[in-house]
Amino acid sequence: MGTFVRILVAGLAIALAVAFKNYRDLSAPAPLPNLDNNAYWGPGEPKDYKANDAVVPYDIGVAPELIADLHAQLSRPLRLQEPLEGVGFEYGFNSKELRKVINYWRDSYLPKWSEREQYLKKFPHFQTTIQGLKIHFLHVKPQKVEGKKVLPLLLMHGWPGSVREFYELIPLLTTPSASSEYVFEVIAPSLPGYGWSQGSSKTGLGVAQVAVIMRNLMLRLHFDKFVIQGGDWGALIGSNVASLFPENVLAYHSNMCTNNSPVSNIKLILSSLFPGFFIDSQHAVFYKGIGSIFVHILEEFGYAHIQATKPDTIGSALAHNPVGLAAYILEKFSTWTNAEYKHLEDGGLSKRFTYDALLDNIMIYYVTNSITTSVRLYSESMNKAQLALNLDSVKVQAPTGCAHFLHELAHTPDSLLKDKFVNLIHTTHYTEGGHFPAFEIPEKLYTDFRNFVNKLEN
Repeated sequence: MGTFVRILVAGLAIALAVAFKNYRDLSAPAPLPNLDNNAYWGPGEPKDYKANDAVVPYDIGVAPELIADLHAQLSRPLRLQEPLEGVGFEYGFNSKELRKVINYWRDSYLPKWSEREQYLKKFPHFQTTIQGLKIHFLHVKPQKVEGKKVLPLLLMHGWPGSVREFYELIPLLTTPSASSEYVFEVIAPSLPGYGWSQGSSKTGLGVAQVAVIMRNLMLRLHFDKFVIQGGDWGALIGSNVASLFPENVLAYHSNMCTNNSPVSNIKLILSSLFPGFFIDSQHAVFYKGIGSIFVHILEEFGYAHIQATKPDTIGSALAHNPVGLAAYILEKFSTWTNAEYKHLEDGGLSKRFTYDALLDNIMIYYVTNSITTSVRLYSESMNKAQLALNLDSVKVQAPTGCAHFLHELAHTPDSLLKDKFVNLIHTTHYTEGGHFPAFEIPEKLYTDFRNFVNKLEN
């Protein structure tokens, strides 16, 4: 019996040692991947490309013929199926609400297009060529900065958003506040392939490579050090900029902080079994466990699978198809703002947004014909080549702030985030807000970001 116990103890000791070694290996900081900071993404051969570093004002004006054609398309009879009885957005975009949106777009929004276009032009628009791609961006400088410290801010959107998400946030960032010694000089780019930014002609432009372009844009504008804020793709690209170029990033703030490293995924499973070890009980409502996340993925992430595998098919179906484009994109502004809105016949769209604001965003996709190039980012970021870079295991050293808005698609506990963001100095939880806080509740996002930046002195 004694011999058996000794063997059992020895076996357990070996198993524990192996487990500890594997955990240590998984949690060890990964080396930076070797990326080409000058990779060419434009059409044709790099040898034929003539670099142009000019930064020029950009006119986002739309040809009247395109607006007239859009009006004609919206005037065609809508042959939509009636929704099932008693159904809201559970089956997707409710056709009764879609009729209302299309009628408003045609009869109320387009007649005042000149007004909406001027609104979209309210901030200075610029364009410059980075690595063969024409990159569009807003550049808004603060006014009356006496006694304030001006910080450059790289502000990044995601899909299915655009720079339009930031139109209510930017004035808050660029106006001095008595509550902060800082004010911000905002650079808000359209991501490559989004809006007025050119899409790649080459395969391989994923979130890591976009991070390189974004950093090169800031260097082009003579900002060697800057702060980052982002959600959705902007969050992932922003964390990649901070990982790849720590010498340039003063701080990183996100409303969608994530950590998809192997050790984080193990802890995520364990947090479902033993939540008390990983989750602060006062914020337990934010963290619903791996089972809930899996169900949510099955219900809501079909779009991501399509875009990650067949982006050009869905892009072709939606290109210059305004009815389909509106249904496909606006459905996300319903369920991603609050999952409970899917039970409402109108999807709750008007609870947080106006039709004008939502259609501004749709118009950017439509007039630039950028839906196909935008969804390609999923295919280029969800593949073996991108995963092989192992950027999820590269630590972010910059001071980090994470704002958790209750109705975000999913939340990562701070105990897991700290494995990646080793200098997490600011974390907050809000009982309202969803995936688009800059668009939905800009004042709250601004206040959280301002409070985070105020901590940087320490």
